[in-house]
Amino acid sequence: MKKLLWISLLLVSTMSFAQTTKDLTKFANVITAKGLKEKLSVIASAEMEGRETASPGQKRAAAFIESEFKRMGLLPGNGNSYQQVYPVYQDVLTEKKLSVNGRSFEWDKDFNFNLQTIANGNATFKEVVFAGYGIVDAEKGINDYENLEVKGKLVVILDGTSNGPVTMGQGGNRAMNANPASPMSKLRQASSKGAAGLLIVSADFPRKNPTATKGNMYMKANVNAGFLMANVSAEVAGALLGNSTPTLATLKDVKKGNYPTDVNIAATKTTENLESSNVVAVLPGTDKKDEYLMLTGHYDHLGKRGDVIYYGADDDGSGTVGVMQMAEAFAAAAKKGFKPRRTIVFMTVSGEEKGLWGSDYYSEHPIFPLDKTTADLNTDMVGRVDTERTTGDSLNYVYVIGHDKLSTDLPIINEAANKASSNITLDYKYDDPADKNMIYYRSDHYNFAKKGVPILFFYDGMLLADYHKPTDTIEKINFELMQKRVTMVYYTACEIAQREDMLKRDLKLNMPAR
Repeated sequence: MKKLLWISLLLVSTMSFAQTTKDLTKFANVITAKGLKEKLSVIASAEMEGRETASPGQKRAAAFIESEFKRMGLLPGNGNSYQQVYPVYQDVLTEKKLSVNGRSFEWDKDFNFNLQTIANGNATFKEVVFAGYGIVDAEKGINDYENLEVKGKLVVILDGTSNGPVTMGQGGNRAMNANPASPMSKLRQASSKGAAGLLIVSADFPRKNPTATKGNMYMKANVNAGFLMANVSAEVAGALLGNSTPTLATLKDVKKGNYPTDVNIAATKTTENLESSNVVAVLPGTDKKDEYLMLTGHYDHLGKRGDVIYYGADDDGSGTVGVMQMAEAFAAAAKKGFKPRRTIVFMTVSGEEKGLWGSDYYSEHPIFPLDKTTADLNTDMVGRVDTERTTGDSLNYVYVIGHDKLSTDLPIINEAANKASSNITLDYKYDDPADKNMIYYRSDHYNFAKKGVPILFFYDGMLLADYHKPTDTIEKINFELMQKRVTMVYYTACEIAQREDMLKRDLKLNMPAR
C-alpha cells in the first residue's frame, strides 16, 4: 500500500512538474560542461591561492563571483551589497620564552605553545605536579589524578599512553578529541580540575618543521582561552622533575606527585581582526517573492602550505560554479520574462573548511527569514567519481543526503526532477544515521537543517584519492557528469520555486546531535 501511495505521489508530482516548471526548465541548456569549466578555471586557478578563508585569495574569489552575479543581472542579496561580511580572528605570537631554574630553553628545540589557549604575559611557578599520562577514563578504571591536588598549579604529563602515541582514527578530529588519551581530552581534564597550566612531554623535539607563530583562525572565543598549554621536550621535563637522564622511557617511571622547581614562562600574542564573507545574490520572485529558496556551495578551501597550493577544484570549486551556472540559467529565463514564483537566493559561503563558519553566521544572522525559507539545496563536491564506483552505470550517479529528513515533499520532488532531466542514480547511502563518516554534518546545509529548513545535499563521495590534497585539480573533473548533476539540481530548484505551497516540515531530524 505504501509503495502504491509513493508511486501515485511521484506520478502526481511528475505531472505537476511538467505543468508548472517547463518555462524555467527549458533554460537548463544554459548549464553546459563548457560554462562550468570556464568558471572553475578561474575559481580553482593558482591566482586564487587555494581560497583560504580571510586570505587575499579568498577575497579575489569572492570578487570574481560577485562580478559574475552582477554580469548576470542578479540583485545584491544583502541590502546594497553582494557580500555578507563576518568577523574572523587570528592570534600572532610575538614573545615566547621558557626557563627552568634559570636555564633558558629554545623554541622548537625544546618547547612550543598552543596558540589557541596560551595566555598573554608572564607566569611563574615554584612547583609542578607530575600526573603521569594525565588520563581519566572511567570505562578502563584509569585516573592519573587520583590523590593529586592540582588546583592553581602547573601540571606536567606525558604524551600518548603507556602503549605509545595516539593516532587519528576513522572518525577524524571528532573521534580523536573524544579519546581520553588525546591532547584535547587531557587539556580538558587539567582545566576542569583547576590547574593553572599544562605541559605535555612530547617526542616531537627538536621539531622537524617550524611551529607556526600564527594560530588557527577563529570566529568565537576559545572555551579554554587563557589556559596555559605547551609541549615540551624530555630535556625540559628532566629539568622540571630532577631527572638527570631524561627520555620518554625513563620518565614513565617517575613517581607522580609534587616537585619543587622554578619555572618562568613568557608569552605575548596579539589578535588580528580579519574578516571573510558570503557572496549573496537574489532573483526576486513574483507572487511568492516573500518566500525563499537557497542554492548554496562553499567557495573557500585550504589555501597554501608554504609554496604548495591546495586548489580545491572539486572541494568545493565544483559546487560553487554549480550554483553560479544555475544562477546563469535562472537569470537567462528571467531576461526572457520567465521568473520564478519564489525568490531564489544564490549564496556561495566561505569558512566551510574552518567549521561551516559562513553558513553558521548566516543561520544566526539570516538576511531572509528562515521560517520563510522553503529549502536549501547544497552542492558540495559534484565534479568527481567516487573511487569505490568503478564500472558501467554505477558512474552515472550522485549521493543525495537529507532525503528522509525534515520534509516528505523533498524526495518526491527530487526523484521527479531527476526523471525529467538527467535520470542519474540517486544514492542515499550517506543518510544512514550510523554513517561512520558523518557526512550529514560536514557541509553547509547542516546549519539550515538544525534551524528546521528542509535541505538536500548533493555530493560525489570523493573521500579518498585527492580529498584535501594539492592534487584536487581541475583536470580531474568530469564536466559531463557534473553537468548532469547540476542540471538535476536545477530542475529540483525549478519545481520548488514554482509549486503552490512551501515544503512541508513534517519529519524530525533523525540524526544524533552534532
